[in-house]
Amino acid sequence: MRAVLVALLVATPSLLLASHSAGASEMAMLLAIGAGVLTYVEYHSYYPSFVEFRDAPPINRIRFVSLFAMLFFLSIICKHLFEPTNLTAMVSGISALIGDAIDFPYSPVRLMILMLPSDSSAITVETVRSAAGLAYLITLVTVFIFWVVIRVFGWPTSTGAFNVWVNMPLFDPTGGGDVVARLYRDARINIIVGVLLPFVIPAVVELASGFFTPMSLTHPQVLVWTISTWAFLPASMTMRGLALLRIADLIEEKRRRTYANAEALQTV
Repeated sequence: MRAVLVALLVATPSLLLASHSAGASEMAMLLAIGAGVLTYVEYHSYYPSFVEFRDAPPINRIRFVSLFAMLFFLSIICKHLFEPTNLTAMVSGISALIGDAIDFPYSPVRLMILMLPSDSSAITVETVRSAAGLAYLITLVTVFIFWVVIRVFGWPTSTGAFNVWVNMPLFDPTGGGDVVARLYRDARINIIVGVLLPFVIPAVVELASGFFTPMSLTHPQVLVWTISTWAFLPASMTMRGLALLRIADLIEEKRRRTYANAEALQTV
């Protein structure tokens, strides 16, 4: 089921924009099948490879729902340009209001608009503003939901014991230095990078536009995937940082209890 859902996620823009992206449908289907196979192999295998927190729900489920929401709603916004319906009109109208509200000087949405080529049409600018505003709002809501899951529901201990080897295959506890200090450092780096990425990516693209042709966001699928990646990557990194902070706090708390019990036994 996970493999099917991931494949559906990858194929969502192509399915919704099929009439306007005939040339990319075959490639999208191939990528969807590949993503589904990788997901099946990862979750079916006993030994972890690269997917973090696979046995510590609901972090990956929140990520999945967040990315799926971005791809779905941004595809609906693009679909409204050439196949308007009541649903596309409603989503486009709401996203336009969100984009206008977030589009203020030095905001991530404003930087995304400034990243566009100077000769972009008014329709392209409005579409990018609406899509970027909605995607960034989903990012903020996603991070807030995960923060609530940690603080209110006590993730990850609420779902049982946390296995570091299975859930953090990319983290080497024997890499040198104190494990807790390394977790705190990695967590702060992930949070800082996650917060700055929505601002840095458009600025880097704008600075590099003098060396290569700026990315065209006139194609619906390019727009959907570009803005979804721009919004989802910071959310994922910020969530990872919050998760690492939580794991570090749990390890430090367990150390304090162990030391306290040892001192109590020595006193007795």
